[in-house]
Amino acid sequence: ITEHNVNRLENQSLNNRNCWGAYVLSCENNEVLKISAKATVIATGGLGQVYLHTTNPTIATGDGFAMAYRAGARIGNMEFIQFHPTSLFMPNGDTEFNSRSFLISEAVRGFGGILRTLDGNPFMQNYDDRKELAPRDIVARAIDHELKKRGEDHVSLDVTHKPKDQIIEHFPHIYETCIKRGIDISKDFIPVVPAAHYACGGVVVDSTGRTSLNGLYACGEVSMTGVHGANRLASNSLLEAVVFSHRVALNICDFLKNYSGQIPSIPEWDDTGTLSTDEKILITHSFKEVKQTMWDYVGIVRSNLRLERAARRMHNIYIETENLYKRTKIFEEILELRNEIACAHMIIKSASLRKESRGLHYTLDYPQSLPDQSVKDTIIQNNNL
Repeated sequence: ITEHNVNRLENQSLNNRNCWGAYVLSCENNEVLKISAKATVIATGGLGQVYLHTTNPTIATGDGFAMAYRAGARIGNMEFIQFHPTSLFMPNGDTEFNSRSFLISEAVRGFGGILRTLDGNPFMQNYDDRKELAPRDIVARAIDHELKKRGEDHVSLDVTHKPKDQIIEHFPHIYETCIKRGIDISKDFIPVVPAAHYACGGVVVDSTGRTSLNGLYACGEVSMTGVHGANRLASNSLLEAVVFSHRVALNICDFLKNYSGQIPSIPEWDDTGTLSTDEKILITHSFKEVKQTMWDYVGIVRSNLRLERAARRMHNIYIETENLYKRTKIFEEILELRNEIACAHMIIKSASLRKESRGLHYTLDYPQSLPDQSVKDTIIQNNNL
């Protein structure tokens, strides 16, 4: 999917813009199709692939966030990215470009697992009295601090002091997955690293899933419903995926019953003057640069200097990618790269606007939270239409 087609009438306010469908890339023949619709739903999932380490599937490249932003929809609270503290770290390719990290459940820490530095020393007691049982954002920040302090790429999770039969009984899938990768967790420490897990912000919607663009709806992780605030509780993603999708369907049914207008004429996709590219190595390198930049500077712990550096790097990648996009026939990788860059921009901008630490957004320059009565959602919008 590329960009939603937006009515661009002169003197029309942004709130009165309409979505009339989407241009869709067919992966079978690499052709762009025009699909016109009176109502369009974005349900594209998350954006975890923007980061070097993520529990999200490879398709979670933030497509829906980016499309809605480019079309001018209101986007909210993109700074609140939830990181799971422990995903399996594999140095031999499992966590390279466009892959998914295997999640090591928090139940392993609840079972008595101990987080250790690579030299074997436990460290959670230095960050919270609850040690490994502290909330996931505190544990993730502690691991992040140890990694940056020591210049290492992972820490260890230790359950070797637990009986092997109990480990297998409680965590059969984790045990089998690690065995396949040459790790016997009853004898060996588990190499772990935090990973991007869930986006609590997204396309701003009302209680029926309507966005700020007429005819455009969003549900699931791509939407900002408000149910998560600054930090998602476990399983509350079901609210966005199940409850709000049902509300979207009901509202669309009512909308279509009362709609008497016609879909305006939408032009076919025009790629005149574009050529196929033999320079996909540029795309691959840019993907890696986006992920590494976001991981290093816009991850679990942020600062003004880190965000400023990330913004500069991302702007350079954006210019390079747009120049390539304008002269190249559409293909899947360049679309996903553009979308990841757009999501990175939104996260960086939103994080820069929030002058406090709250929930999943922690910044060294503003470590305290503002009084609740002065707190607002971070809302951004692309007005360059």
